[in-house]
Amino acid sequence: MDFSLSAEQAQMRDMVADFVDEEVVPVAGDIDETDEFPADLVSQMAELGLMGMPFDEDYGGAGLDYHAYAACLAEISRGSGGLGTIVAAHTSLAGGMLDAFGSDDQKERFLTPLNEGDDIGAFALSEAGAGSDVPAMETTAVREGDEYVVDGEKLWISNGSVADTVILFAKTDPEAGRKGISSFVVRPEEDAGFHVEGTEHKLGDKGCPTAELRFSDLRFPADRRLGAEGDGFVQALKTLNAGRITIAARGVGIARAALDEAVAYANEREQFGQPIGDFQSIGHKLADMDTKVETARLLMHRAADRKMRGERFVKAAAQAKLHASEVSREVANEAIQIHGGYGYTKDFPVERFYRDAKLNEIYEGTSEVLRNTIADEVR
Repeated sequence: MDFSLSAEQAQMRDMVADFVDEEVVPVAGDIDETDEFPADLVSQMAELGLMGMPFDEDYGGAGLDYHAYAACLAEISRGSGGLGTIVAAHTSLAGGMLDAFGSDDQKERFLTPLNEGDDIGAFALSEAGAGSDVPAMETTAVREGDEYVVDGEKLWISNGSVADTVILFAKTDPEAGRKGISSFVVRPEEDAGFHVEGTEHKLGDKGCPTAELRFSDLRFPADRRLGAEGDGFVQALKTLNAGRITIAARGVGIARAALDEAVAYANEREQFGQPIGDFQSIGHKLADMDTKVETARLLMHRAADRKMRGERFVKAAAQAKLHASEVSREVANEAIQIHGGYGYTKDFPVERFYRDAKLNEIYEGTSEVLRNTIADEVR
């Protein structure tokens, strides 16, 4: 099947690529060094319509299909892995929940400002004791009249400290296991009892704040619940499944950046009187790296295609995310090797690509969990 982008899709991708080359790449090292949320870049992306790419124009979105969205997110991640996570968590997770499970009123109130970039979104699912084991969460939501009261904590929440809208998962029936989990829209600036305990000092993914959140007698109107009580677990799985396509895109983008740097260095660096790229050992590395990037890109587009066709895409998304995650780390590792000692220093960006790539194998489904998912689909 041909996954070549249409002229319109390619034009959108190229526009994003130009923006990344002109605005993101020059400051990516600074973002990595300071670990500050790149608010100016996010504002610029909002002006370009990049904060609500796959959503309906009626709610402020850009109306892109998933092929174009994934290709654009790969370009953003090529410039900065942290910026890629900011957009993915905001769009695929927070926005994806509202788009799929919100009422028309909830979409108008909460999805539109996310799509227009006026608000930043976050997805608060994980806890210290409930990462891959979601039903082990301990955060509770108790109905009191026309309000819910939430108590608990969340950990590893991308955008958590800067978000204006947080999709929060909590147990409304602690005895019902996965069937007792519900989801809600929380507004940190409006809802008393929402506390940011701090942000993680991470190996990579800099610029995207990963927060620890605490809820103490957090109260908000009952009309902020998404869907019915008990729907939250299934909602989360469906949202994460689509989100895995975008993490595959992040992997493709980082791998592409590492390959481009490796090719440029191999053509410039001379040893024994010739560019090192002329040596067969280096040429073979570049060939393998390029092949891996291309297979990851094709798996990403295959998953996007199945989602767009309305077909079951659980296995396709898991395979795309698993392969692209591992490819991004492998390609970044080889890029360091090609750079030799220079690759181990901050004088070249390949060490940053390696640090950013590692996260792909952990969040939104670890590689181990994804292999379980694929095995379940195969059997």
